[in-house]
Amino acid sequence: MTHRESILDRAEKRWPEYREIALAIHSRPETSNHEYFACEILSDVMRKEGFEVTVDVAGHPTGFTAVYRAEKPGPVLVFLAEYDALPGLGHGCGHNLFGPTSCLAAAALRQVVEETGGEIRVYGTPGEEGGENGSAKGSFVREGFFQDVDAALCVHPGADQHQLTGPEIACAPVRITFTGRAAHASSSPQDGINALDALVLVFNAIGLLRQQLTKDVRIHGIVTKGGDAPNIIPALTEGFFYVRAATVGRMMKVYHQLEDIVQGAALQTGCTGVLEPAQRNLVENIVPVPSFDAVYRRVLESLGETVAERQLPLGSSDVGNVSHVVPVIQPMIRISDQPVAGHSIEKREACRSETGLRSIALGAKALALTALELLENPELLRQIKADHAAALEKEKTM
Repeated sequence: MTHRESILDRAEKRWPEYREIALAIHSRPETSNHEYFACEILSDVMRKEGFEVTVDVAGHPTGFTAVYRAEKPGPVLVFLAEYDALPGLGHGCGHNLFGPTSCLAAAALRQVVEETGGEIRVYGTPGEEGGENGSAKGSFVREGFFQDVDAALCVHPGADQHQLTGPEIACAPVRITFTGRAAHASSSPQDGINALDALVLVFNAIGLLRQQLTKDVRIHGIVTKGGDAPNIIPALTEGFFYVRAATVGRMMKVYHQLEDIVQGAALQTGCTGVLEPAQRNLVENIVPVPSFDAVYRRVLESLGETVAERQLPLGSSDVGNVSHVVPVIQPMIRISDQPVAGHSIEKREACRSETGLRSIALGAKALALTALELLENPELLRQIKADHAAALEKEKTM
């Protein structure tokens, strides 16, 4: 049996168990950094597959690493796994499929790595959707988990088409708070300092700022605390915002503009205003490596699939943090027979449909075979790494 045949056979035979894991995770959705069940079931299956597993890593109790090192030396390849759900919606982004797909890919590739040489890892990275300790891939990067890694791979559940990796944009989640002074809103308004007025000024100023922003920039937010009663001048208000842009540099420029807006609103109302990060890690934009995606595309087409052109992305993923240190792919894989919007009830249902569940086997095969090409063709891997380095240099000029 060839290496390709061995991988395909293993992925197909093991798929039923990973299908059940995906359904179990779907039925027990856990939000960012609370994915205790998902972490346990995925790390357990990796132990069963012969990997050395460590749970609670990089400052994330629900993070894990699974490592299989062949006796013969070779490249170090990482499969990235996500498994958090959306607050109030559940698995409307497809991470119940994402984690099992990466784990099955690693398990399938393990069948041949003793002959090819190399090291296979799965990094279980919590909190892709954010949260106070969110976007764990940033922590994995900061803590040195990618220092000896040659490349990283994953596929993200999409909609009704396969698409290649897109340049997802950077994102800085921030909280804005204003502190004023409470007073009776009718009998003694002159004694109050209205913190809600300050927050309203921020929303209005952002609306005006948008006229001068490039089309890749997004600022969107909600009021998380606006006051307690109409007859009490609000003494404390809070908003939660995302600042996004095509590059980290451009995002930070807008971030500093928003800081000025907050201080301006505070000055106009007499409040104290504070803007601070809402989570541990910023989310960096993805730096695509087309030559890496070309390998995945060739593999996927060899499996009888067709890849569509990627639509302009305006979302964000902490896979971007990884892409700033090693070459990475995160193509979108088909999970539905019809279009479904991301972060929707329809996508949540697609993530437990038979088409969605079959994507685990297909995605695992495509990822493992892509990784196999990197293990067997050192010159290809060198070229991908060189292309990645060039893309990073180009990023500095944007």
